[in-house]
Amino acid sequence: MTFGDDGSCPNGTEIRATTVAPPSYRVLMSRDHIDVRPIAEPDLQEWIRARSAGFLRAPVVSDEELANTRTYADLSRTLGAFDAGAGGRCVATFRSFAQEITAVGGAAVPADAISNVSVTATHRRRGLLTRMMAQDLAAAKERGDVVATLIAAEYGIYGRYGFGPATHAAYWTIDALRTGLDPRVPVPDDGGRIDLADAAEIRKVGPELHERLRRRQPGVVDRDEHWWKLNTGLVPRNDRPRPEPFYAVYRSASGEVDGLVVYVCDETWTDAKQPAQTATVHDLIAATPAAERALWHYLCSLDWITTVTTGPRAPDALLPHFFPDPRAARITTLADWLWVRILDVVRALEARTYGGTGTLVLEVEDPAGLAGGRFRLTVGADGRGVCEPVDPAGEAAQLVLGVAELGALWLGDVPVSRLVALGRVQERQEGVAFVADALLRSSGRPWCPDMF
Repeated sequence: MTFGDDGSCPNGTEIRATTVAPPSYRVLMSRDHIDVRPIAEPDLQEWIRARSAGFLRAPVVSDEELANTRTYADLSRTLGAFDAGAGGRCVATFRSFAQEITAVGGAAVPADAISNVSVTATHRRRGLLTRMMAQDLAAAKERGDVVATLIAAEYGIYGRYGFGPATHAAYWTIDALRTGLDPRVPVPDDGGRIDLADAAEIRKVGPELHERLRRRQPGVVDRDEHWWKLNTGLVPRNDRPRPEPFYAVYRSASGEVDGLVVYVCDETWTDAKQPAQTATVHDLIAATPAAERALWHYLCSLDWITTVTTGPRAPDALLPHFFPDPRAARITTLADWLWVRILDVVRALEARTYGGTGTLVLEVEDPAGLAGGRFRLTVGADGRGVCEPVDPAGEAAQLVLGVAELGALWLGDVPVSRLVALGRVQERQEGVAFVADALLRSSGRPWCPDMF
């Protein structure tokens, strides 16, 4: 499953199918007359109803939700499966949209972002996801997208379509009373300042701040105007009501906005009438470590707050070491996050930078026929790579891997040697995995702060 753009709820039901539907499935699809196609305007209400059912929400479509969906959904990239035997009812949904993802080294790479995937429980095991995925990826390849991306709610589905987990996310819980912060020291204490803000100010200062972050952080995806409207309350959320959050911005000593945080607080009290409230972070982005440090200190210094939960952060975040007692912050959940599917091996490998010099010859296996082949990657002294297709008869492969494994390796989060040990990458030349590790790993782990 993937997550929808209108909230953090997973897609509910979803097909698990092989890349090529078995003959029995093809017969069933033919018999049932299920048409998979881009939707038209008259289909939108029925498509939203099917998506709501797949997300386990009431399949009732309000005029407001219909109008909101029209503002952001590109109908040419919004697929539905319609069952003629059920009166043309929509029984599966799929949507993609244009995205940019930051590669190692800071380049913005065009991506096909996939969301709103669902298959109604009555129509599982009929190859519907396979058909929608094949149609979308073929269109993305033709458009010139370098990769496809998604957030998977279930691990076992998307590897069969060539996606690999390229980033991981850690959820931290902070015991604010244990941090060791001195209440007598002002927050921040570096000459900057923190100010409460409103949603309108966040919409004004947030986009530029986020651009500064994504220019230096591999794995970050762009945020369009709809994202800022949706996540600051200007566009109503369709999934479920959410309490009005607090907004705060950090300004450096020079007055520049270097960080922002969006958070909500509960109203928990102990039996002894002592405050035991939790601040839950919905978004915290910072362009500098000083700004991030100040914002975490601010959250842990709020009156009555005893616990702070962080939302998805990088597994190697500096977070715990911002406190005198790093043990005050602990990882409560660590999981795969952004999945990547390579569509163009040459452009993907040339878009990023590398940590050394050397040459690798890769055999990339792609049963879907979108990105397979043998390629030579040559990295020069400037850390840039040149990738060229080579004739399999003339040059031996040093590493053999599936396109899903290449997607997992692309942002540098996973060592090649680890995948060799797991049997997911074949080493055809002894010791080459460690050469590949030195080239492909990034200096810090990639991180995607967003769900889509």
